[in-house]
Parts: sequence; C-alpha cells; structure tokens
Amino acid sequence: MFVDFFIRRPVFATVAALLIILAGAVCIPTLPIALYPTLAPPQVMVTSSYIGADAETVEKAVTIPLEESINGVEGMHYISSASTNNGVSTITITFQTGYDLDIAAVDVQNRVSSVTGRLPAAVNAAGITITKANSNFVFGSGFFTRDNRYSNEFISNYLDVYVKDALKRVKGVGDVMIFGERKYAMRIWLDPAKLAEHSLTAVDVVNALNEQNVEVPAGQLGQPPTDNTQSFQVAVRVVGRLSDPEQFNNIIVKNTPNGVVQLKDVGHSVVGAEDYSSNLKFSGYTAVGIGVQQLSNANALQVDRDAKAMLMELKKSFPPGLEYAIAFDSTTIVGDSIHEVLVTLGEAIVIVIVVIFLFLLDWRATIIPAVTIPVSLIGTFAFIKVFGFSINSLTLFGITLATGLVVDDAIVVIENVQRHISQEHSDPHEATSVAMSEVTSAVIATSLVLIAVFVPVFSPAPLASFTGSSR
Repeated sequence: MFVDFFIRRPVFATVAALLIILAGAVCIPTLPIALYPTLAPPQVMVTSSYIGADAETVEKAVTIPLEESINGVEGMHYISSASTNNGVSTITITFQTGYDLDIAAVDVQNRVSSVTGRLPAAVNAAGITITKANSNFVFGSGFFTRDNRYSNEFISNYLDVYVKDALKRVKGVGDVMIFGERKYAMRIWLDPAKLAEHSLTAVDVVNALNEQNVEVPAGQLGQPPTDNTQSFQVAVRVVGRLSDPEQFNNIIVKNTPNGVVQLKDVGHSVVGAEDYSSNLKFSGYTAVGIGVQQLSNANALQVDRDAKAMLMELKKSFPPGLEYAIAFDSTTIVGDSIHEVLVTLGEAIVIVIVVIFLFLLDWRATIIPAVTIPVSLIGTFAFIKVFGFSINSLTLFGITLATGLVVDDAIVVIENVQRHISQEHSDPHEATSVAMSEVTSAVIATSLVLIAVFVPVFSPAPLASFTGSSR
C-alpha cells in the first residue's frame, strides 16, 4: 500500500511536507487580493462619437453597422448597445465566464476594423475606442481649490497631463478615469440670424474650418538638386493649426463681390471645455475627480498603497492651492474583511486543537493533527495559484471550513492508531500501517464526496448564448 511508503520513510515524508509548505509560502505574495472572486463575465466596450448627431442618426449610421460586424465574435455571450443624443455610441460585448479578456479585445478589434469603411468620416476621424471593461475601482479622489482660484478646465487639464499618466504607470493599475472632465476645446458660437443674412449654413463654416485649420507640409528651400551657388538648405515652417480665438475669428467663410465674410461676422470663437454635460462637487467645492481601476490579476491592497504613494509624490509639484482628498476607498473593506477572516481562521485552529486534546487526552497525539493544519493551509495557496484564484473572502472562508475537515481526518487516523497500540500492544509503525489500511479508503471516499459537492461550483456549465440589443 502506498501509505506504507511514507510510514517507513519518515524523513522523506517530512521533506515532502516542508516542500508543500514552501510552495504555498512562495505563492502567497504573488496571488491577487480582492474582496470577492472574479465571477462577472468579461466585457469589452466599443465607444465611438458622431459629433452633432442625434440618437437616431447615431443608431443608424454607427451602432447598427458595428453591431452587425461584432455580433457572433468567438466566445460572445450577448451584446447590448446604447445610442445617445450627444452623439455617443456605446456597445458592450459580454463574453462567456472564464473567456480570455485579452483575446476577446483583439477579436473585437478585428471585427471593428472590418467595418470602419462603412462608418461616417467624422466617426473615424474622432476614433473608435475599444476597452476591456473593468468596474473594480480601487479608490477615487477629488481635486479642488478652496478659493476657486483655478477653473475646472485648468484642473482637468492638469490632471490629464501630469497625474493621469503617472498613475497609469503604477504596477497593477488597469485604467484611470477622470470624472467631471473638462478638456480644453475651441468652441465656435454661430448666430443663426447672421448666417441667414449672408446666405450661409453651419456646414459652410465647418468646411471653412476644415480647409483653413490644417497642418501644411511646406517643404524645404535649397533642397537638391538646385543651383550650385545655394549654400543652405532650410526647412520651411508655416502656421498650421490655429490656436488662438482671434485666429479662428479671422477665418474666411465666404467670398463675395463686396468682400469676404469672416467667422467673426457670423459668430465668435472662445476657448472653453469640450463637454459641459457633467459637474462634480466634493465637500461643497467644485471639483474634478479621478478613479483608479485595478487589473483583474492585481493585488488591490498593493495597488492602493502604490497609487496613493504616487499621489503624495505628485502633490509636491501641484500648483499652489490645488488640493486632493480620497472620496472613497474600496480596499478598506477588503482589508477589514480579510483581517476578520484571518482572525476567524486563527480562532478555529485554536478551538480545533483544544477539542482534539479533550477528545484524545494525549498531548503527543494532539501534536500530529496540529502539525497537519499549517501543512494543509499553507500548501493550499499553491493550488490557489495553479487554478488562477485570488485571495478573497470566499477562498479564505473555504480554507477556514477545510481546517475542520482536515483535522477531522487526522483525528480518525490518530484515534485508530491509538486503539491498535493500546489493544494489541503493537509497534507504532506496525499499528500505523494496520490503522491506515483500515481507514485509507474511507478518507479517500470522504474527499471524493467533498470534491463532488464543490467541483460544480468551481466549474459551472456555461449558459446558453444569445444575442440582444438594448437601445
């Protein structure tokens, strides 16, 4: 019997136990930490913008062509979409639970690329964004000034340039979102009455902007082949894209026999924000927020510490008066939950050892089941690593439950060995061998029953796929 191999080789058995503990201990620092396991199916979002279009136009010109192309991508569970009156089309593709999110994003990207030729030029010019949806925010913070010395546009631009990219470089950070974002933009305000007076439309103004607000490659002077007397070769730099409101006001919209019609004759341009649809307040102050999202395989507690440390470092170079404060921190409950589970686990171990001693009334026999506890618990983390699980409330509660199961088997074995030693006065090695021959099949059968109960939970059957659209 294979059990005799370990009984007659105690040194080998001890080394094997130490290797199990070592494997688990090495895996613990590399495991992701989260409040709950990743149970939600992976999602990929396709976002595009058709500036100036209403919801119906976005639906017909953008959303439907994209949906028709993406529908049926490998691993897809279902697809939903939304078209809004601000010209934004959002398509969410939900994949089967457990499907590789990186492969899903690449497959969606390929499907989108095949249909870009059918989309309006304005949509392709603005770009189509494909992101791996992740709703796991580690923390959110608000940036504000107490005396309102900086506008939201200034704060938003500062965060976009100096803070957002720095936080994205933190290990484990998946994405950084800016809430209440106000990107700088040149806004053109047109007067309908003046447009009608000069027989113009908004399209004429847009065409004039496209023609005159461009980057122009002007070439070089003195580039060979040229006159041998030419001594220098100079690159020509010309005014390209306009950057000042006055420059936009001077754009020529129309030529007439009586002169030219400029943009300032039918409207005016100002530097403002690209979007005013959202406003954010924090503690009564007008603010701009930042939300930090973690990667699915990242340690939430470590990401939280590193990202906050980066914010503290960036704070040293903030403009005078700019402050930030943590608005919410999801890792607080993660840390507290794991701490409470660990306390429960420690209490369970102590109680189990006490019960074993009261049951066997032999401290030497109590040591053996007590030794099995760290071997089983720490070694379990190696299997958590192999199966791609994370350290979360459910896995820790599972370990707490398994503590009693492991010790229960150990008690059965020790009690049977003690019975053979006391009744037959046999040698401990011989008594252990006989006892194990009697209970090994029972222990294995108990383990198989537990596996039959928990394996379906670990590997659920995929639900039937379907395709739908929510508009």
